[in-house]
Amino acid sequence: MSTSATGTVLVTGSTGNVGGAVVRHLLDRGESVGSGVRNLDEAGVEPGSEPRLFDFENPSGWGAALEGVDRLFLLRPPAISDVKRHLLPFIDLALERGVRHIVFLSLQGVQVNRATPHHAVEKHLRDRRAPFTFLRPNFFMQNLSTTYATDIRDRDEIAVPAAGARTAFIDTDDIGCVAAHVLTESGHLGRAYTLSGEQSLTYHDVARMLSAELDRSIRYTRPTPQQYTELLRERGAPEDYIAVQSMIYRVVRLRVSALPNRVIRRLTGSPATTFAQFARRERAAWNRPDTTRATN
Repeated sequence: MSTSATGTVLVTGSTGNVGGAVVRHLLDRGESVGSGVRNLDEAGVEPGSEPRLFDFENPSGWGAALEGVDRLFLLRPPAISDVKRHLLPFIDLALERGVRHIVFLSLQGVQVNRATPHHAVEKHLRDRRAPFTFLRPNFFMQNLSTTYATDIRDRDEIAVPAAGARTAFIDTDDIGCVAAHVLTESGHLGRAYTLSGEQSLTYHDVARMLSAELDRSIRYTRPTPQQYTELLRERGAPEDYIAVQSMIYRVVRLRVSALPNRVIRRLTGSPATTFAQFARRERAAWNRPDTTRATN
């Protein structure tokens, strides 16, 4: 049952993988969408949406960004760690302005990981008795086509400290599809959805599937946590990034990310994207220039 109205949906993080997918799927469902951007000339704004100046670190522009907005997709930018200063006051203003549904992109396992900024945001929304829905996704498939693309493209390797643990990877496009359904249908207020793919894969599995798609051998090098930390330091990664990455893969090794589910299928009516489908769609991210020329 649709609950969409004449109001606009404001999407924060609108030019990223998840936010962009949310905007696309909302537009497909005929919604009025405001794409929150820090610069009106910012690249990547989805055609058909309305660019709106928005910056979590500039409260003076929040009111204008919320004009006519009745629903909100809330995404914490990685650079924003002080949510008490930058996110929670924005939530309060959105509620004061009459926003009737806030869909927050949270984190898998956040309910038992009190150290994450996502936990503080969830707690605030509960304490305010806000009209929320939490989306708690598993590892993004897109991590492999962005963060780890250089290793795969240039070195034919995946170097992450996941040991032999499995992960039920999720396509960010599926997250966008879920968010669009949740924001336009009834029955989701006060709910928290753990979003996983329907396959549980080791990184050896991922390497094998990428090898098949790219027609060259991709290896999973299986570094230890210490080796991975040293590798990141050698590449100039800041210590806070290293700490976050170490925490993420500790969770993976504990098998928290291993369980697949069919929540995406249940909420959208379509099965989750398989990793093979994703690899076929995104293969350009790992193609070498000489390979690209040879196939054109």
